Amino acid sequence: MADTHEVGALEAWRVRFLGKSGILTEELKRIGTLDATERPRAGQLVNQLKKSLDEAYGARRAALLAAQHKAQLAAEAVDVTLPGRGVGLGGLHPLTQALRRIEDIFAGLGFVKASGPEVEDEFHNFEALNIPAHHPARAMHDTFYLENGQLLRTHTSTVQIRFMEQNAPPFRIIAPGRVYRADASDPTHSPIFHQVEGLAVGEGIHMGHLKATLHNFLESFFEHPLAVRLRPSYFPFTEPSAEVDISCLLCHGEGCRVCKGTGFVEVLGCGLVHPDVLTRVGIDAERFSGFAFGMGAERLLMLKDGVPDLRLFYENDLRFLRSLR
Repeated sequence: MADTHEVGALEAWRVRFLGKSGILTEELKRIGTLDATERPRAGQLVNQLKKSLDEAYGARRAALLAAQHKAQLAAEAVDVTLPGRGVGLGGLHPLTQALRRIEDIFAGLGFVKASGPEVEDEFHNFEALNIPAHHPARAMHDTFYLENGQLLRTHTSTVQIRFMEQNAPPFRIIAPGRVYRADASDPTHSPIFHQVEGLAVGEGIHMGHLKATLHNFLESFFEHPLAVRLRPSYFPFTEPSAEVDISCLLCHGEGCRVCKGTGFVEVLGCGLVHPDVLTRVGIDAERFSGFAFGMGAERLLMLKDGVPDLRLFYENDLRFLRSLR
């Protein structure tokens, strides 16, 4: 390969002999000092020499450039016999897959998907759900408050209120989405997580309908026969209220460290819609009744795939994410 030194030396040679201040230029200037009879012959000789040097310079320069081009092609050559560098395909995040699976299962049960704003007001987030100002239940919701009395929703129950304000029963909806609480991040808590709320309102709806719906959903989601039990609990917007437990996926009800020897693990909360909630959105609580439930998508996925720490879903470690596909 012609190196920079050779190219530079050739250019220096051209400047020395053929440049504006070069040797041949000076010789051409001296012709004017010669005798008139000598000038034609001297001019002819100098011009012939200049032509020869120009041709020599051009030939050498072309040779150097050709050598450079050849070396460049050799250096940049691609061995087409080598195996290709495959481009890895991306995939849906495990949480996105879980949420879509939840939506598909409930769609099969006749539920439609509803959505609402993540920035809410206190009426839809609390008061319409039977949680007035200074109610003790507000302490359970470590809320991110914004300006003008707005806040980041602490649950997707707000979607239920907005849907009931604009639609007449009967209906069945689910409301999946992000919710926000001012919790410290630890293996079971995060300031941002995903919740799926469900609501069914119609005539004659009772706890039996609620349990059957949840039993069907849970067995479909976990792909395993399950024992399901409802324990009495309290939520301001449902009456009666219950926590839902399923038989432990690890020990199948025998008792282990995961279920703390009980054979059951808690998965979600539910209950019949409080009559006051129906009344606030203009639904006749004497004629209609309904059930509601709420679950954390991360919680369900952690139980299904044995994930010990919720934070793993948000650290974007590809090794972990691939393990859940």
